[in-house]
Amino acid sequence: MAGRIRDEDIALVRERTSIADIISETVTLRSAGGGNLKGLCPFHDEKSPSFNVSPARNVWFCFGCGAGGDAIKFLMDAEHLSFVESIERLAARAGVQLRYIEGGPAPARGQQQGQKQRLVAAHAAAVEFYAAQLGTADARAAREFLARRGFDRAAAQTYGCGFAPPGWDPLTKHLRQRGFTAQELVTAGLAREARSGSLIDRFRRRLLWPIRDLTNDVIGFGARKLFDDDDGPKYLNTPETPIYKKSHVLYGIDHAKREIARQGRAVIVEGYTDVMACHLAGVPVAVATCGTSFGADHIGVLRRLLMDTDGRDGEIIFTFDGDAAGQKAALRAFEDDQRFVGRTFIAVSPDNMDPCELRLAKGDLAVRDLVARREPLVDFALRQVISRYDLDTVDGRVEAMRRAAPLVAKLKDREKRPEYVRKLAGDLGMEIEPVQRAVLAAANAPAQGQGQGRTAPAPSRATRPDPTIDSPQALVEREALKLALQEPALAGPMFDALGPTAYLNPVHVVVRQAVAEAGGAAAATGGAVWIERVRDACADLAAQALVGELAVEPLRIDGEPDPRYVSITLARLEWGSVMARIRDLKSKVQRINPVANKDEYFALFGELLSLEQHARALREQAAGGL
Repeated sequence: MAGRIRDEDIALVRERTSIADIISETVTLRSAGGGNLKGLCPFHDEKSPSFNVSPARNVWFCFGCGAGGDAIKFLMDAEHLSFVESIERLAARAGVQLRYIEGGPAPARGQQQGQKQRLVAAHAAAVEFYAAQLGTADARAAREFLARRGFDRAAAQTYGCGFAPPGWDPLTKHLRQRGFTAQELVTAGLAREARSGSLIDRFRRRLLWPIRDLTNDVIGFGARKLFDDDDGPKYLNTPETPIYKKSHVLYGIDHAKREIARQGRAVIVEGYTDVMACHLAGVPVAVATCGTSFGADHIGVLRRLLMDTDGRDGEIIFTFDGDAAGQKAALRAFEDDQRFVGRTFIAVSPDNMDPCELRLAKGDLAVRDLVARREPLVDFALRQVISRYDLDTVDGRVEAMRRAAPLVAKLKDREKRPEYVRKLAGDLGMEIEPVQRAVLAAANAPAQGQGQGRTAPAPSRATRPDPTIDSPQALVEREALKLALQEPALAGPMFDALGPTAYLNPVHVVVRQAVAEAGGAAAATGGAVWIERVRDACADLAAQALVGELAVEPLRIDGEPDPRYVSITLARLEWGSVMARIRDLKSKVQRINPVANKDEYFALFGELLSLEQHARALREQAAGGL
């Protein structure tokens, strides 16, 4: 059993890790002001970015779902890794040699890695093996296949193409010699059990493409049939495994992700060779699904890369063959269109050629022109629906209107609906009024269905009203806690001098107590370790979530905070609590009979005068405030 990683090594990994670099491999981040970054949360579906990253403190927090933490926590949540696996991944990236308390130096590779790392390592070794096989005599058909489609040796190397050799178990034997167990190979989808009980390779005599995830790890393979006597399917993919989920995977995303984020555009093609052809032809934003149709999970991946939000107008361009299957796929894509905020388009070759065929027949420019000639997906969808009916007859026009009206009603940009109503009426040869009624009826139908027998959903966390969150006292309490979390060296003794009694919001009180239990702001060095220590000291989940939120929320000041700002903030904080105490005392004094309870009355009156004098001094100190 591997020993515990030394605390100083964990601290060094945190210090050498750029949280922005780690997260930007999965999420497109843009400036949020104050040195912070923001993007679409990878852990819940959202249209406006609420996922915030603070590079200065190496922490992140989502104001939408409440998740947050450091780079280690992000890998644990995004990659489903254990704490140790996340540390080991980041250590390898940062060049840190980990030491284990019980075992001295790091244990053997096979011992220290979790399941995911072992499966990824097995795939990495398989890529090397298959790539080497592509140059053998047995792989001649694979090389000829690539050549016929316009891909030379350099292209094959760029995309990691390989060949699965004949024989029942050459890869299995190779990987077993490299130290991988039979169970690991089966779990990875690289081998399977034969009827005899022995282990055999999953892929044989096929051209292979390695499939990588957003972090560039190989997680599976796509295999193309080459020989007529191969009785398997034309394309055979890795089965579902702990690391390969086909509904989440997009081939070519490792090559395309940076350009997708930079250009704000993604092109969806149908196959591996189409991705290669597009990239080589100057369309580096192409990706393809792997053995499944384009769906909601794929949309989630692209939206985060595109930063597909209300404030950013991205483009998603589908390319489909012009045949019946392609048209059906395009209409299915329109159903998913509403999941995107940005604009969706379709690009169909006039000769019904896919991008690979088009590049071979007409060159790179033709592929670029195909994408440039894209048309709005709704236009294509309407044309396909209308084309099914005889518009020379009354029945045909009415039925076409009924079928097309829901498409117009589904348009997420409501300002475009009237224009499409006019366009549809013109295409059908009908007056605008009946088409308007049909679209309106289609738009209202789902809403009526949803209102029957259902309880209205509770407002989301982000929109649920909170009567105390925006009060002046609550705002200054948040600011003080932010200073302690984000700038503990600056806040230091001034913050620590005011205890939990200065806070009125119950959750703020818990966080203030956690700061004290974590050692106080004056003794803290800041950064992700300090924030994690405070979070761990919180007594309830609400307070833990608030710590993550406050760690990335910008301070309410232009420029960098200074001691004067800390003094003003804490004076405002104490003034609020003192005024609350004054109000309580005034209420008590009014209820006491000064004759019957003379001593108590004068004691409270004296305390009241002292507090009012203190409040005046605090008000002067807080002049200029937040």
